[in-house]
Amino acid sequence: MPATERTNRAGKRQPAPIDNTYGHLPPQALDVEQVVLGALLIDAEAFGVVSELLHPDTFYDPRHKQIFTAIQTLNMSERPADIITVSEELKKMGKLDEAGGAPYIIELSAKVSSSANVEYHSRILAQKYMARQLISYASDIETKAFDETVDTDLLMQEAEGALFQLSQKNMKQDYTQIDPVVKKAYEILQKAAANSGGLTGVPSGLDDLDAVTSGWQPSDLVIIAGRPAMGKTSYALSVAKNIAVDYRIPIAFFSLEMSNVQLVNRLISNVCEIPGHKILNGQLTNEEWARLDQNLRKLDGAPLYIDDTPGLSVFELRTKARRLVKEKGVKIIMIDYLQLMNANGMKFNSRQEEVSKISGSLKGLAKELDVPVLALSQLNRSVESRGDGDAKGIDSKRPQLSDLRESGSIEQDADMVQFVHRPEYYHILEDSATGQDLRGMAQIIIAKHRKGATKDVLVSFRGEFTRFANKNERYAPIDNVGPMDGEIIGSALGGGMDDPLAGDVPPSQAGLDDLPY
Repeated sequence: MPATERTNRAGKRQPAPIDNTYGHLPPQALDVEQVVLGALLIDAEAFGVVSELLHPDTFYDPRHKQIFTAIQTLNMSERPADIITVSEELKKMGKLDEAGGAPYIIELSAKVSSSANVEYHSRILAQKYMARQLISYASDIETKAFDETVDTDLLMQEAEGALFQLSQKNMKQDYTQIDPVVKKAYEILQKAAANSGGLTGVPSGLDDLDAVTSGWQPSDLVIIAGRPAMGKTSYALSVAKNIAVDYRIPIAFFSLEMSNVQLVNRLISNVCEIPGHKILNGQLTNEEWARLDQNLRKLDGAPLYIDDTPGLSVFELRTKARRLVKEKGVKIIMIDYLQLMNANGMKFNSRQEEVSKISGSLKGLAKELDVPVLALSQLNRSVESRGDGDAKGIDSKRPQLSDLRESGSIEQDADMVQFVHRPEYYHILEDSATGQDLRGMAQIIIAKHRKGATKDVLVSFRGEFTRFANKNERYAPIDNVGPMDGEIIGSALGGGMDDPLAGDVPPSQAGLDDLPY
């Protein structure tokens, strides 16, 4: 019986007291509820149209909740739902009287003559239900906010998590007929054909990598993983620099570990070829000051948007990312790193469950915004213990998908998994199979690739400049270049130029990249 009616001793209906909790009635549409239930009673096909929109709690009237539950039960067991079967099902549930009795069910079926508008009416009910949920959510938060014993920071986290769950639960996407999808796929194919490099996504600036991936693809979740000291943040920052500075493509970088100043210092080191420790202590030579002054101009106006909010939650990320895509035209999102994120306000039995929720949310965000999301991730320690015996080859310390920390869902949700691996760090200076000199080099291992091949890509690495680049690239000193200062010239990296990575000294001992990122 609706909250606005009650029955007196004579069995006659009379108005019920109005709930003034919010100053007016909660959002409802009782007449629409009756029309929807009537349509479900007269049309066996109507339930299939609205089954994803409605559930018992969508209905405000308690009688209607019971009737819809009976209709739902009958449809799930592939039995017809009509006046007789619904009445019998309610009787079996012991809820027939609570539902208003058989006469009320007959009355509902007489409300409509057609189910033509059942989907439209169901969407009205879904909106009313969502509004009631928001009111309940806001009321609960308001009550707790008045309680002086409640920690405000914890309340903020709870509110954030509850709102995120509410939005996730009510976010629906309709199916799409194939024609517009085929058209979109054909347009992407034409675009790739017109591009001599075959790129269909955002370029990384690393030619061999782009040859395998065709760029970072829209709606993809890419996991970039590595053990501490492998340089995964340097790799991500090098790619971000290529995208924002070289290609002028807007990119958002969410740094949960380093402040925006620390991140920009590493970017300056990368662009200006000045060792990171000198950026910190300011002890630059005259040549380095000149290089800084000339190359720093490259960063002017670069569409790189940095957010260094610590302990960023998936809800905050989603809100900020939406705004950046809408207002700044961001085409790619980077997160450093996944394990530092949280799902505040939600309860989990383990950290692995929370990471599963986070990785699933990141994949959902990539699909929703139709941009690639690159998330850095840690590896567990198992990679360090491998190859401690007789196996000392290049593959002895090679990371595997099973090495991903809290790995189950991360591996499952990711469209691509890349490992940043530097054999030189483990004193492996030559690839025994190919004879390739590995000093000053790094491997980008594509371990999972839903849209293409898995492959190892060799790139150059300069730890003192926190830079990954094409394997045959080197930047000339400032005295040897003209107006295009910093122009790439052909020559292999590794050795020379006072490179502390040369020789047998591992990078960690050279103090270049032994920080935990």
